[in-house]
Amino acid sequence: MVIATELCALSEYRIYPGNGKLMIRRDGKPVFVGSSKAFSLTMQRKKPAKLVWTQAWRRLHKKGLTETTLKKRTRRTNKVARAVVGLSLDEIRKKAAQKPEFRTAQRSAALAEVKNRKSTNKAKGSKGKNKAGVFGTKIPKNVAPKGR
Repeated sequence: MVIATELCALSEYRIYPGNGKLMIRRDGKPVFVGSSKAFSLTMQRKKPAKLVWTQAWRRLHKKGLTETTLKKRTRRTNKVARAVVGLSLDEIRKKAAQKPEFRTAQRSAALAEVKNRKSTNKAKGSKGKNKAGVFGTKIPKNVAPKGR
């Protein structure tokens, strides 16, 4: 059996039949009040949101919502490989798929090649260059800046 209940205008508690007061305002709106305390406070024109025990205050201050709210899911950023100016996407994927041993071997080969090139350049350069002494060319010390 369903019992018709009203809501208190101040506290928003349920008012069962035979309890509370029904007050009709000057504008003709019926106002149900659950208790003498609620009636007194409505007559004093107190705001329900300022009374700690009312549902309006609890709603305003987010009380009693722990069961209903679920934890919000955070979005994870996905890494997307993009083509760079020098490399296409396929080339980047191939390099990522290579084994680390192969990469280290390539790196060491490249370093050896650079070393070899440097040593040949050094051998060529020592023959052709004119040595200007141990300290190189002399730079004049006190040169006044141009007045601009």
